[in-house]
Amino acid sequence: MWRNEKYESVPLDVKGIDEDNSKGTRDSLYPHTTLLKSQQADEKPKDPKLWPYFKDGHRRIDYVLTYHIQKPQNTGKQSSKSCLGGCLCCKKRGQTNPPVPDPELASQEQRLDYHDDDQRLRREEFEENLREMGLEMEKEEGNKIPGVGFLKIHAPWEVLCREAEFMKLKMPTIKKYEVSHGNSIVEKASRFMQKFTAPLQPKVGDRQIEHEKHLSYPFSREKQHLFDLSDRNSFFDSKTRSSIVYEILKRTKCTRAKYIMGIISLLGNGIYTSAYPLHDGDIDDVHAEINDRKILYEEWASYSIFYKYQPIGLIRKYFGEKVGLYFAWLGVYTQMLIPAAIVGVIVFLYGCATVDDNIPSMEICDERNNITMCPMCDRACSYWKLVTACGTARASHLFDNAATVFFAIFMALWAAMFMEHWKRRQVRLNYLWDLTGFEDTEGKQKSHPRAEYEFHVMKKSLRKEKSPKAGNVKLTCTDRMPAYMTIIITMIFLICVTLAIVFGVVLYRVSIMTALHMSSTPTFRSNIRATVKTTGAIINLIIIIIMDEVYGAVARWLTIMEVPKTDKSFEERLIFKTFVLKFANAFTPIVYLAFFRGRLIGRPGKYIYVMGSYRMEECAHAGCLMELCIQLCITMLGKQLIQNNLFEIGVPKIKKLLRQRKIDPKHQEELNKTLHRHEKDHFLGPFVGLNPEYMEMIIQFGMVTLFVASFPLAPLFALLNNIIEIRLDAKKFVTELRRPIAVRAKDIGIWYTLLRGLSKVAVIVNAFVISFTSDFIPRLVYQYMYSPDGTLHGFVNHTLSYFNVTHFQPGTEPLEPMHLGYQVDTCRYKDYRDPPWSDTPYEFSREFWAILAARFAFVILFQNVVMLMSDFVDWLIPDIPKDISLKIHKERNLIIELFMKREQGKKYRNTMNDPSPQPLRSRPSSQA
Repeated sequence: MWRNEKYESVPLDVKGIDEDNSKGTRDSLYPHTTLLKSQQADEKPKDPKLWPYFKDGHRRIDYVLTYHIQKPQNTGKQSSKSCLGGCLCCKKRGQTNPPVPDPELASQEQRLDYHDDDQRLRREEFEENLREMGLEMEKEEGNKIPGVGFLKIHAPWEVLCREAEFMKLKMPTIKKYEVSHGNSIVEKASRFMQKFTAPLQPKVGDRQIEHEKHLSYPFSREKQHLFDLSDRNSFFDSKTRSSIVYEILKRTKCTRAKYIMGIISLLGNGIYTSAYPLHDGDIDDVHAEINDRKILYEEWASYSIFYKYQPIGLIRKYFGEKVGLYFAWLGVYTQMLIPAAIVGVIVFLYGCATVDDNIPSMEICDERNNITMCPMCDRACSYWKLVTACGTARASHLFDNAATVFFAIFMALWAAMFMEHWKRRQVRLNYLWDLTGFEDTEGKQKSHPRAEYEFHVMKKSLRKEKSPKAGNVKLTCTDRMPAYMTIIITMIFLICVTLAIVFGVVLYRVSIMTALHMSSTPTFRSNIRATVKTTGAIINLIIIIIMDEVYGAVARWLTIMEVPKTDKSFEERLIFKTFVLKFANAFTPIVYLAFFRGRLIGRPGKYIYVMGSYRMEECAHAGCLMELCIQLCITMLGKQLIQNNLFEIGVPKIKKLLRQRKIDPKHQEELNKTLHRHEKDHFLGPFVGLNPEYMEMIIQFGMVTLFVASFPLAPLFALLNNIIEIRLDAKKFVTELRRPIAVRAKDIGIWYTLLRGLSKVAVIVNAFVISFTSDFIPRLVYQYMYSPDGTLHGFVNHTLSYFNVTHFQPGTEPLEPMHLGYQVDTCRYKDYRDPPWSDTPYEFSREFWAILAARFAFVILFQNVVMLMSDFVDWLIPDIPKDISLKIHKERNLIIELFMKREQGKKYRNTMNDPSPQPLRSRPSSQA
């Protein structure tokens, strides 16, 4: 069965029909074909240079396959047998023998020729099978682009109808109905907002679609009378035609190899070099006819209209539901960032306005306090005045103030509102795009096994010496156990690599701080903290960008090794592995700064050392929140500007230039004027999927929600980036990339699960950031438990412990003890420990345990309150808008009414044509 199976069986009515030798048969099976051909004959042919049409200008190019041509066809050998025959004929005629070539070069050339012939024969078999499926093809080999052959594929009307029925595509019927608007307060407010935002709407088509809607129904050839077939050329749009042809290409097999090969395997083995549908037309020509691509270029892929809404309906019509859902989700996310950015700016401005009234920072900046601090490193560092940390303390108040808790709660509720708003938006799009019943066919369309899975199943069958049938043999967990073990070990190893990189940056900061303290340059010694913080954050950013690319490649390699059965399973497993690795890569340095730095250092006289003599770094007196904010700011801005935007602009342009270098630059301009649509699209970049686009947004969503308590300006930066990102992605999709396959999708898949998980984790993370990273809880405990007047006066002194300098470990005391100009007997350090003159010197004090209990109590209280409020928001907002559920119910009733009217009309026509009574048993079962 494996070797004899050419293609999977489908309900064919035209199997084996060829236009060249079976025109009469085809026309007899499809009477409307004659009418269609007559219509095409009357139509003016399209210019193939501007439009994706065959040379006749009538048949549309629905798909293109390209392949490599080693030699011109007239000099190339047709096959190994013909080559042998030709050589024998030459000898019989007594022709002069050519010079004897080098045996090694001859054998190598023979192998190359054999390889080329084998690829050509596989292509011929595959193309013959495509003809049996009813597709029409036209070839071009090396006309303008040397070494590249094009196979242009056209799907006739009968093939489109057959496959649309097989794929259960919903198509518009002849029935239209008016979309009524409710009179509720919410709907009235929505209509008012639509009028108010009318200038922000893109100019794409008329607005009649909002008031009228076609009833849609799964296409059936037996029920063609239900559908609007007045214009068959536009009944199946270019997106639907290309997706139909792609389904045929996936289903058609080539059996010439040792195993069955579909189009994916043929592309992987280099038999075909690329496969892609074509764009509709040109966009840069002023005189070019209006097409969907040109409209998208003018009304969507332009930075000058950044303030306008996206034409989501046209995006879906041109690129398919999956791409349309991505841009719809990105638009909703960007809109929801507006209130978050406004509140974040208000919180930041509140910190700026109250910085002069902040008592702890005022006490730090007061020179009269004369607090001497312990050295920050061994030997090279000396004692220092707390007043020198005045700038850091004032800056920390901008992000660590009373409004921080409010903003963390607000962002948790914002995440819940965003998820609910997107669910409602998704349901509305499903209704508008006729995807309400898509779950019934989704499993059937996505359960087709991948070529790699079939290959491994066949090898397993051959090992068992059974008939290689995929239905009898499948890959089990035992078969995948080596791959699973490799995946687990590799993932753990890569996460350990990430931890090692973070530890290496920590060692860099410790060593560079010691080196700067030993420097004799006054400039270096006066800006030690700023230099160390900034350079450490930049090094982290560079490493994150580099390792992101490494982790993406490793995740794909591990997923291929796992051999998932279906494309959907492959994509979900790839996304999960990539997310785990990239999330750990981006957030491990941030987690270290938030929860570990400054807590694993020990105390003066008993510090914790790593790598021999390196003392663990400690936070500034005002806490690690400022350093966490700097790390978040540099990482977020750097990833968005360098990795997301610069790479997305620069890399495609470089690849395009490399592809165009194959053509002589002297003839480049002339060639561009004469290239046809399929040749122009050949120079565009291949579409690699939406996973990279989603991934960068998910990482950004994590930075906006997870540590937003330490960086209230994160939503503002994300908003500004996304405004550019939408137009950048739009320009890339319309101008830089080949047109993707239109994939039907009802939701954003596993990405919604990841978003929801991040929003839940964000509540816990922000609770710990407020409790353990900021000084909010210590200030609160001091004010209500230890303050003599109920204020924060004396808070700084309360947070500092005493250390007797004679208790330094030998060899760790400062080299310059008189650096401040006087003898130091005791120094202060930030911790809650008993003084050296107490009964328990340097042990944790009662204040430490009281504050620790308050920290954990706050985490539990914050988490439960915010989770409860989020669940309340989830319950309060229904997932399906009420007007959409009413419209879906109305459509079902109208479909039933349409069927009943058509059946009654059919019975009436039958009665008029044949008035004689018919026995009941003679009626067809379909009409009973």
